[in-house]
Amino acid sequence: MSPPTLTSPTPTLTLTPEPLTPSAFHPYGTAITSPLPRTVATPPPASALTALHPTPVLANQNTALKYSPISPLDDHYGSNCPSGRASSARMTMFSCFPRTLRPSTGKSAVFDIRILERHPYTTQTFSPLDLSSQPAAGSGTAQEPEPYYLVVVAPSLKGTTAQATTSSGEVVTIADPPDLSRVKAFVARGGQAVTYGAGTWHAPMAVIGNRRVDFLVVQFMNGVAEEDVQEVVFGEGVVVEVEQGVGVKARL
Repeated sequence: MSPPTLTSPTPTLTLTPEPLTPSAFHPYGTAITSPLPRTVATPPPASALTALHPTPVLANQNTALKYSPISPLDDHYGSNCPSGRASSARMTMFSCFPRTLRPSTGKSAVFDIRILERHPYTTQTFSPLDLSSQPAAGSGTAQEPEPYYLVVVAPSLKGTTAQATTSSGEVVTIADPPDLSRVKAFVARGGQAVTYGAGTWHAPMAVIGNRRVDFLVVQFMNGVAEEDVQEVVFGEGVVVEVEQGVGVKARL
């Protein structure tokens, strides 16, 4: 079934994505990245561990650092959802292919945001596979630009409702709808995972570049479609500016 369309006007909003950092993303969930520079090849001395967050402990015969917890894994199903149906943890893989961009002025293109979704009773963590944390991969003069992914989120208008229309013309009520005037976009690369907080509105994963990115996804599900995910679509107006200097091509 197609997602319902919000009947309220879509604001005109042009977003310049910012780097994904734990502090900037904190209102929407958790940005996960190693606290150590990638050049660190041996465990730091014990005296230096307390400066890391969360404070790690030595593991694997002192050849590894274990950080715990790094991100919540929340299950709010059960008595909180209308069906009362219990959930179970689910691990899936998403193979996400490059998004089509719309040409714009100058050296940028734009990605149109037309749909948002949320998982009201569970966190959802995306961890990229086979994606370098560096902008370019390879060697020599012909380095292939690495793709990146856009993390697009919007806060909920908690305690309010909005009207939406289904494809059959039925008017439905959306509880805690997204605040489209406050959508934010972040740039994430390999070496970064992201956890959407339970109930956080977000765009489906958007890969920018010339090849697909596979993601390992962890969440809870109970098999009731409208409880596992809620979606809304809307009209034109919300766009993300995308730099084309990393091998990104706008496609008509």
